[in-house]
Amino acid sequence: MSGPLKAAWGLTAFVIVAGIVGWIVTDRAVFAVFLVLGVLTAVGAVVTGRAERAATRPDTPKEGPTP
Repeated sequence: MSGPLKAAWGLTAFVIVAGIVGWIVTDRAVFAVFLVLGVLTAVGAVVTGRAERAATRPDTPKEGPTP
């Protein structure tokens, strides 16, 4: 897991916790936006992690006759 991917997960946790705390403390549902943004950030981190793993995977050998 790379540094930027760790930062994305940290940002996800921060945004979700900030949304929950803000919603509880102020009792305003506008903080639900933070929860939505946190989930979207998590989806982005998952997609990025999959792309990162695919890029580091060794190439599969091509089948066919050897010259």
